[in-house]
Amino acid sequence: MNSRTECIEKLTSGSFDVLIIGGGITGAGIALDAASRGLKTALIEKNDFAWGTSSRSTKLIHGGLRYLKQLEFGLVKEVGSERAIVHKLAPHLVIAEKMLLPLKEGRGFGTLLTSFGLKLYDWLAGVKEADQRKMLTRQQTLKHEPLLKTEGIKGGGLYAEYRTDDARLTLEIIKTALAYHAVAINYVEANAFHYVDGKVSGVEATDQVTKKSFYIQANLVVNATGPWVDQLREKDKSKTGKTLRLTKGVHIVVPREKLPVKQAIYFDVPDGRMIFAIPRGRTTYIGTTDTDYTHNIDEVVTSTEDAAYLIDAVNDSFPSVHLSMNDIESSWAGLRPLIHEDGKSASELSRKDEIFVAPSGLISIAGGKLTGYRKMAERVVDMVAERYGRDDLIDCFTDKISLSENNFKDADAVHDFKQKLVEQLSPFGLSGYAAYLVDTYGRQAEEVIRQLSYINDADASARLARAELQYCVKHEMAISIRDFFIRRTGMLFFDMPRLLKVKDAILADMSEMMHWDAKQFQAERNRLEQAIREARITLRQAQGDTSRQG
Repeated sequence: MNSRTECIEKLTSGSFDVLIIGGGITGAGIALDAASRGLKTALIEKNDFAWGTSSRSTKLIHGGLRYLKQLEFGLVKEVGSERAIVHKLAPHLVIAEKMLLPLKEGRGFGTLLTSFGLKLYDWLAGVKEADQRKMLTRQQTLKHEPLLKTEGIKGGGLYAEYRTDDARLTLEIIKTALAYHAVAINYVEANAFHYVDGKVSGVEATDQVTKKSFYIQANLVVNATGPWVDQLREKDKSKTGKTLRLTKGVHIVVPREKLPVKQAIYFDVPDGRMIFAIPRGRTTYIGTTDTDYTHNIDEVVTSTEDAAYLIDAVNDSFPSVHLSMNDIESSWAGLRPLIHEDGKSASELSRKDEIFVAPSGLISIAGGKLTGYRKMAERVVDMVAERYGRDDLIDCFTDKISLSENNFKDADAVHDFKQKLVEQLSPFGLSGYAAYLVDTYGRQAEEVIRQLSYINDADASARLARAELQYCVKHEMAISIRDFFIRRTGMLFFDMPRLLKVKDAILADMSEMMHWDAKQFQAERNRLEQAIREARITLRQAQGDTSRQG
């Protein structure tokens, strides 16, 4: 990535065909689609890339079985086919895993619906025969997951899902957009719109790092800010008609030994909702909740009430694990920017995306799912081309654009590369980190390894973390300590013990790299400690949850 100074020079030196506000998965997808089709494209994000919903999802590229119950066949078809495409584009980031769906008497999905739904997914997504859904007897289901409560189990389904790192996926899409000459920068906020003859012609923006303001000129502006969409519509005085309804989703993380499920599992709970428990590395994460949210959208945290709901759900279905609040190692809370529908509960709201076009020409997109980011982007860019009169644009081809440099051909190539890195890391005593590095950085993991030779540290884990920091600051625009520990490495969520071990060394290195003075250093330390407290749910208040689950 270019330096911040270079990015801002580019943003202020000319006019863009399209300016995207919002650096989550939706904005990233639009930037790649627009830039690859020949539009001069810019993207700004007021926080870090993927700061909001796009780093706080269930981290699955999945088909959405429950949408069949809502008769949203079009959505099922789209996300079913899209998950196979995204897996092909980034096989190191979108990883096929088996998901177990237990079937219970009088609860959850029926056997016929489950069998039909899973078969439909397999067909839509082009799943290989070896990975296609398999219906299980009661005995087979309990063998696949011995921890399940045996009472009421009548069978199950085993099917292929795809686990991802949502923040890393967003980042790789942005980096790929840069290869097509887009300009993207984090920590730049759009303060106000500029108009010519009543039409949006750009924005006044502020660099949150230097506090300097500047003007960005653009023929069209896209509002892809997720939960903040209505705030920007208000600035444009175009918040009319349909509006957002924000719902909060929480996940908790426990050590793997506390909930040692044999594979990912999607199970129902007494109130009728469905919950995931997904193994990841040394942890298992559990989620999600679904409650209306009316509090500060810039400060969304997990409350004890959220966590207790998930713990109770686990203990109901896995009675022998005896999970407690003390077992929670980390957590995250995010917001779903859904379209309001009268008379529907949070869980009943559609996950379909919608595009709003204001009289000013501001294009806003809301709703949607992580899995559908590419098709959402295609629809937005098609609209941009139509309104901008660019019928010369080529058709969308992001289904053929690999994400990340020197991408892998398939999952087998990812496996082979991991074995190669085991050998490269062995002299440093770090061979156990090979899978983590490839899952996180892909082939760029070799650049991280090259940094090891320049770092002296008796602690091998700290040495690796410091090498990762060098890469993330130089190549991925990480400028705060939380950027690194949350959205570049996921350490805050999935390896809290390692974070606590290396955080002082990372703070020292980052302070030197970013030229922080004593005040800035202390501020960064305080922000990290606050993030740790929030993840551990030590700020124990219920924030803005205005309904029960569901």
